[in-house]
Amino acid sequence: MLNFAVGPVMMSDEVLAIGGEQIPYFRTPEFSRVMLENEQAVKELMGAPDDARVIFMTGSGTASMEATVMNTLSGADRALVVDGGSFGHRFCEILRIHGVPYTPIPCESGRVLTAEALAPFEGAGYTAFLVNLGETSTGVLYDLDLIADFCRRNHLFLIVDAISSFLCDPLDMRAAGVNVVITGSQKALATAPGISVICCDRTAQERIAAAGVASLYFDLSAYLRDGERGQTPFTPAVGILLQLHARLSQLVRDGGVRREVERARERAMYFRRQIEARGLPLRPFAEVPSNAVTSLVPVHEGISAYTVFETLKDEYNIFVCPNGGALRDRVFRVGHMGALTTADYDTLLTALSELAAGGRL
Repeated sequence: MLNFAVGPVMMSDEVLAIGGEQIPYFRTPEFSRVMLENEQAVKELMGAPDDARVIFMTGSGTASMEATVMNTLSGADRALVVDGGSFGHRFCEILRIHGVPYTPIPCESGRVLTAEALAPFEGAGYTAFLVNLGETSTGVLYDLDLIADFCRRNHLFLIVDAISSFLCDPLDMRAAGVNVVITGSQKALATAPGISVICCDRTAQERIAAAGVASLYFDLSAYLRDGERGQTPFTPAVGILLQLHARLSQLVRDGGVRREVERARERAMYFRRQIEARGLPLRPFAEVPSNAVTSLVPVHEGISAYTVFETLKDEYNIFVCPNGGALRDRVFRVGHMGALTTADYDTLLTALSELAAGGRL
């Protein structure tokens, strides 16, 4: 099986081996040391401020998106949300459910956020800005420098979902003035699904402390308190956190975030150039693509992107990522995260070439 989806992704042999081990008891000094080392490594890779804190939540990325909104925003805020795909819209849904006033900034599917789109909101009394840095559903990478400058000018609390773009696209939390960064274990961290990560600067920690959240599991103040000793308030996904420890240690050892971003870029560029070199009947969908994923549109009339996904899965044992909703039959996505090689991409490209030769692409 080859997996080019955008999560879960292919895992290294080292990480896979940990997944096959017995899971140890975790209320121990040994596990606490693992967790404190995990926190330090995440901070280093994100370029987080020295006084930032990291929360490891057992749950999907959406769990941390919701927990972040619950703990750092309230009805007294006015939020702006980049709404350019399924995950931008998910932030809108979370804000609505929790009674946080918000205004969506619509982006046409596959297109980037522009300075012109932000201009009407200058000095308009907003207090927060939420963005999915890499909009996974479309493959678009938004301009963090543009967003960061806008937030500085307008003194906005900045929440960045980097679930897909962390370790694939440049992200320096301190330099960009990001208050919260969210990511997940099953993307470029290349471990099993089940852990989401929230990195909070000092301002975010202060908001969490003052929030008084009406929730037991999603009260992030408890995670910050227990995290001081390398623990979590509830039973975590221990096995995944041990996988994460091995993966983070490997990332730091093998060149850090810059080298990992370069690896993702190299994989993405190799695949995109080969599509053109082989004359495959596919065109890119994203105006500015993330290194994490290539979104593709079959150019021949009558070819369904979803059928391409099904055919690769059923006939070749290769997974790419389908889309839903209005993009179901228009776009499929190929990921560039995890333990993939150029030889793996050649296998996928050969399969796509065979489909094209048979009139199925």
